[in-house]
Amino acid sequence: MGDKQRTVRKSRAVLADAERLHTAALAVTGDHRSAVSQVTQAAAALRDRLVRDELETIPVARLRDVTEGRLRVGALESAGFRTVQQIVGVSAYSLQLIPGIGAQTAAQTIAAARRIAAAAEQAVAVRLDVDHQDAMSTTLVIALHRLVVAGPEAARANEIAQRVVGEVGGLISTAQPARGAIRALFAGRQRKQEALAAIDQLTALLAELEVQATSMLFAQTSADLLRPPASEVEAWTDFEHHSAEFYSILGEVAGLGPTEVSASEGFLPDELSDRVRAEPLDDTQCKVSLRGYQAFGARFALRQKRVILGDEMGLGKTVQAIAAMAHLRAQGSTHFLVVCPASVLINWTREIESRSTLRAYRFHGQDRELPRAEWLRDGGVAVVTFDGLRQLEVPPAQAVGMVVVDEAHYVKNHKAQRSQAVAAWTDRVERVLFLTGTPMENRVEEFRNLVHYLQPELLPQIHNGSAAAGPKAFRKAVAPAYLRRNQQDVLTELPDVVHVDEWEEFTSADFAAYRDAVATGNFMAMRRAAYADPERSAKLQRLREIIEEAADNGRKVVVFSFFRDVLAVVRESLSQRAFGPIDGSLPAVRRQDVVDQFAAVPGHAVLLSQIQAGGVGLNIQAASVVILCEPQVKPTMESQAVGRAQRMGQVRRVQVHRLLVADSVDQRMLEILRAKDRLFDEYARRSEVAESTPEAVDVSEQSLAVRIVEEEQLRLAALPRD
Repeated sequence: MGDKQRTVRKSRAVLADAERLHTAALAVTGDHRSAVSQVTQAAAALRDRLVRDELETIPVARLRDVTEGRLRVGALESAGFRTVQQIVGVSAYSLQLIPGIGAQTAAQTIAAARRIAAAAEQAVAVRLDVDHQDAMSTTLVIALHRLVVAGPEAARANEIAQRVVGEVGGLISTAQPARGAIRALFAGRQRKQEALAAIDQLTALLAELEVQATSMLFAQTSADLLRPPASEVEAWTDFEHHSAEFYSILGEVAGLGPTEVSASEGFLPDELSDRVRAEPLDDTQCKVSLRGYQAFGARFALRQKRVILGDEMGLGKTVQAIAAMAHLRAQGSTHFLVVCPASVLINWTREIESRSTLRAYRFHGQDRELPRAEWLRDGGVAVVTFDGLRQLEVPPAQAVGMVVVDEAHYVKNHKAQRSQAVAAWTDRVERVLFLTGTPMENRVEEFRNLVHYLQPELLPQIHNGSAAAGPKAFRKAVAPAYLRRNQQDVLTELPDVVHVDEWEEFTSADFAAYRDAVATGNFMAMRRAAYADPERSAKLQRLREIIEEAADNGRKVVVFSFFRDVLAVVRESLSQRAFGPIDGSLPAVRRQDVVDQFAAVPGHAVLLSQIQAGGVGLNIQAASVVILCEPQVKPTMESQAVGRAQRMGQVRRVQVHRLLVADSVDQRMLEILRAKDRLFDEYARRSEVAESTPEAVDVSEQSLAVRIVEEEQLRLAALPRD
């Protein structure tokens, strides 16, 4: 009797826990469904309006084109119909009331208008513009904001909740006879056995979910999804700073058409695309939502194991690599390796730790043994330069889940020492991901050299004629090893401007110049100390790499700096002719002439400009890559400079690269200025008066300079001198 009572008490406790979890799961799925529904409805309303606006611009005469000239539109025009939008929604009966239009013509007219409307729906992309915050766009931004704040955990919680609802609900029903002796008495032997088996299954399932902290996840997700809607200012401000996350969720909710899907998947063969889409991608170790094409890229790397990801610059190759490593970490892998140029070493460590739960260890400089020992002991991502890879000793028994090689075109020469070091690692590990923004379609021999590291069995299929049929045909031919998307391939998911902070380290000579500038309190010298040693300047090295990649992609570049002498150093360091510089010594009437000459060059070109001279009043929309040599004291100065390129007539997404040195005046400026972002966004960007008088809200240059000089003097005083 005692055993039966204990069994009943245990069963009741299990059922109580299961019912609480089931109720919480139902709440999560309902809350998530409601949040998604709000986005879907807002996006559909905005898309419908955009379609209507588009149809309003299409004259009725275009109906004749759809019917190959068979439809006469004169009677429609005489009746006052001017646009296709006026035809959409009109009944056939109404059209037949117009003299000269019979039943057949009315039916043809409506069918033709619907065909044009359907085409418009396929062509129109939902875009959000901070400078045009109409009511419909604001409703969508606020709806998206709820899911952005909830983060990737909300989607994961919803998936788990759906599983709980599906599995636990049925088991609870089956287990009811185990709740008490009386129920069991009337249940019959078979049902009692089924009930006890259900209790056992519930016990195991609850234990599994407890390990995943499911109850806490459900509670946090419901709390996030039930928060009051954000204010218009808060939602738009967050969108401006995190537009990629908003567009990622919009892409997931709104979906993509077949053509867009094909483009976002790099025009891979259908069979391979299907396999890649089916590849699991565990995001539990990620801290960021991936856009649709980025999730596909991570799945491609996981499915194919040894590949080149060749997305155009600005599309987030780093994030895709981190997502692949995070998935492998969630599946049990512990150690990973990233090989990259020294110029992006800090960027990699920052991105890994800000976008995933993985810890990054930087192997650079004299003291490498301590991070190596910690990495070997605790796991994580070792980030090492090409040169440093030769000195990285890892025991053969240590498994490495994936090796990522950034700027992989650096190892195209198999005879180079760094190439041989990379080759040793590609032979050693199962999964290798090469990253390069350089298009391979026109570099077949270089591409063959890279594939040799990864999938040498493909080499017989790759020859100089492979690219003759065009880039899409080339990508399909080399699909097992190569995925590339251009910006126009994923246009609808991209913000108008992609901002990238490029973090570097001082070289010894630059740091010496910086320390002297700090000691003398020379704020302006501190700001340009990173260019004191042009031969070894990390900022200049990264600037050259960005320009080289832009040249490979046929993009024009404008380089801004506050300082004339910095622009002179940049000009001297480039291996090509640069237009300008546009500075205070150049008469205003001549400045646009220089810009026009720059724009007239076919393909790639570089323009140099002082930010206060070229950042206002000029149209530089020929450039789609902007490089800021240093952060500016006034946020308006940077935004106005970027606005020179991102103007009416700009047909490409603008990429803005801001060159920064860690633990320097650059970092101090950003920390202080970011604290004032909310005020700036609320007033400076929202008010025409403030736009015309930015000094009303910008930080005082003198007060900022004094504060930073004092802080850096105190910080450097505590550091040992060499």
